[in-house]
Amino acid sequence: MASAPSEPRPVLGRLDRSGRLIAADPELENLQREAGSDLGQTLALPQVAAVAQLARKLGTSVGRPAIAASAENDIELWVNAKPEGDEIALSLEGWTVRPAAGPRLATILAGGGEAAGAAAQNEWTTDEELRIISLSSEFANLLGVEVAEAAGAPLTRILRLEEDADGEMPLISALAARRGFSGQRARSRSDENCMVVLNGDVVTAADGNFAGFRGTAESEKPSAGPGAARPIGFDHGLDELLRSPIDRIIESAEQIVARSDGPLRGDYASYGNDIASAARHLLSVLRAMSEDPTHVHGLVDLASLAAEAVIMLESSAEERAVHIELDRPEPLRARGQERAVIQILVNLIVNAIRYSPESGTVRLSFSRTAGTASVTVSDEGPGIGAGDEQRIFERFERAHSKEGGTGLGLAISRRLARSMGGDVTLDSAPGEGARFTLTLPAA
Repeated sequence: MASAPSEPRPVLGRLDRSGRLIAADPELENLQREAGSDLGQTLALPQVAAVAQLARKLGTSVGRPAIAASAENDIELWVNAKPEGDEIALSLEGWTVRPAAGPRLATILAGGGEAAGAAAQNEWTTDEELRIISLSSEFANLLGVEVAEAAGAPLTRILRLEEDADGEMPLISALAARRGFSGQRARSRSDENCMVVLNGDVVTAADGNFAGFRGTAESEKPSAGPGAARPIGFDHGLDELLRSPIDRIIESAEQIVARSDGPLRGDYASYGNDIASAARHLLSVLRAMSEDPTHVHGLVDLASLAAEAVIMLESSAEERAVHIELDRPEPLRARGQERAVIQILVNLIVNAIRYSPESGTVRLSFSRTAGTASVTVSDEGPGIGAGDEQRIFERFERAHSKEGGTGLGLAISRRLARSMGGDVTLDSAPGEGARFTLTLPAA
């Protein structure tokens, strides 16, 4: 049995470019041997290997929870994987031995039977933001996806969650409550006829905080009838879950503005107005995301909507001493949806403010061609290298890992723009700032 370190210290290892474990502390080496491999051979701990593969794919350090199976127990770890040249440096922390959750490796190697093996086939693990850490090859084959491509992607990119009979989504409710769940029905986005039922347990990080889920999936025949294969662009359960607290935020902020509880300093009342404005925008975003993106779009004025977005973000810019410069052209008509356009512009301006240097300038400029209308948001930040220009449009990716944000803004912005027949593009170079352009069909 692989034993834990005698003192709380990271367990180190190193993988070569082919995924072979070429160096390891004794604890990791013993775990590798219990998994039927050896030093110098391919790392035989799938979840640890998946984190290393993700770090190699992204070209940056990645930290994720993982479960490693020893001969008799499960070992919960926090895996830090860092690319160093062609190799990956591993640092395993929070080595915690748990009772076995499923058939043991020893049983499988001893030929424990098909029934024992089948129970562990459709396995999956995600982090705290539902990004995929690992999929078993059997589960990936069932869903029609590649394991390597799925690593790091949101679970909802390969599975569309469905509501239960009560109109709830067990996985979303469990995510909010940080607890295990069962009975979450989901449909493969690659194969509408592939229906599965997910069950999951909570994974904790080395510091005891919630770090994601690990679970299994059972195949289920899809139900027939109207709406059985209805595409869902947004999880409506999450929509309902968020609307109620946002409504309460708006109500409380309006009470601050109205000074309903007595006299209040003017700047505090102004803060209340900012909170209410931001909450209303978030509520409009939720409504826009839950609507059918294929509906006919109306006419919008890009110049007017850009000015509205700037007003919403002036206080954020002031906090960083960033000046927002807005060209004042004639009305610039385009075809699109008002709420979606505002959301895109807010995302692009927030991004520009975040990466601008103190006392820098964010500039909004406009242009028109025979068939398009566009607005460009420019900043004076560090810029983005050519190799990252597409990566940052992926969900949960950021241009610079040390900066804040969820890494969702650009992905959502591009999706919304394309649903309106337009696009969001980037023109940048390291040290020269970034210029994001929203282009829509001209009216």
